[in-house]
Amino acid sequence: MNSDLLRKLLVAGAAVAALSVAACNKPAEKTGDAATAATTSANTAAAAADTAQNAAATAADAAADANKADAAAKPADAAAAPAAATPPATPEKK
Repeated sequence: MNSDLLRKLLVAGAAVAALSVAACNKPAEKTGDAATAATTSANTAAAAADTAQNAAATAADAAADANKADAAAKPADAAAAPAAATPPATPEKK
């Protein structure tokens, strides 16, 4: 009697385990679709990163050009500043 009961419990346990595995596993064809979607997302992210890198390089070039323009304008501003800052020789009388 004990061996018969034990055999039935083992068969029932195996059936429950098989149902559990079948319920929890995704079908194989959906895995392929998920891989395709992941690849597409990765390609989109790579393209966005490339665009961001190009934009950063362009911004760095623009900043370098602005620094050059500021450096070129400073000597001209420095020459004009002392002339404008000199007060008149005699103050006006009221």
